[in-house]
Amino acid sequence: MSKLAPHAIGVEELATREALRHLATAYGHAIDRRDWALLRTLYHDDGVDDHTPYYCGPVDGYIAWLPTMMANWRATMHTALSCLFAIDGDQAQGEITARAWHMTLDGTRQFVAWGRYADHYARRDGVWRFARRSFILDFAEDLPVASGDDFGSEGVGTGRAGADDPVYARLSMFGR
Repeated sequence: MSKLAPHAIGVEELATREALRHLATAYGHAIDRRDWALLRTLYHDDGVDDHTPYYCGPVDGYIAWLPTMMANWRATMHTALSCLFAIDGDQAQGEITARAWHMTLDGTRQFVAWGRYADHYARRDGVWRFARRSFILDFAEDLPVASGDDFGSEGVGTGRAGADDPVYARLSMFGR
């Protein structure tokens, strides 16, 4: 039977699925807030990231490459939309459908990548982390921005790429 077929799910499998969803969600937060230290904790030491053709290799090289690449964007939002997992003991694989929104530095254009992450996970010492993460692009949009910095919502906290994002002032437990 396929590991994707419906089956009775016990408490341990529920905990595993939640741990894997947490990885996918924390990845987006770390990228968008430029929290490279958090991002590094999501991968095993021998982890690999595949964002071919831009980068494919060890996680430490990926994290070293990211600041230069992300400097091209004023703001980003990486969102995990659905998560499908196949679990086998201390190994798992997942297909995470995703939307990665990027705003240009000058605030005039937005680039939206729609795709999927094909993830390999490993549980070591009781903790799930990425063993390999690769991105599959399904569709991309390059669109003009319709309004100014406040997006038509004057006074609303506006997201920022780094540590001065409003989330850190509003959620004390999210502090670095």
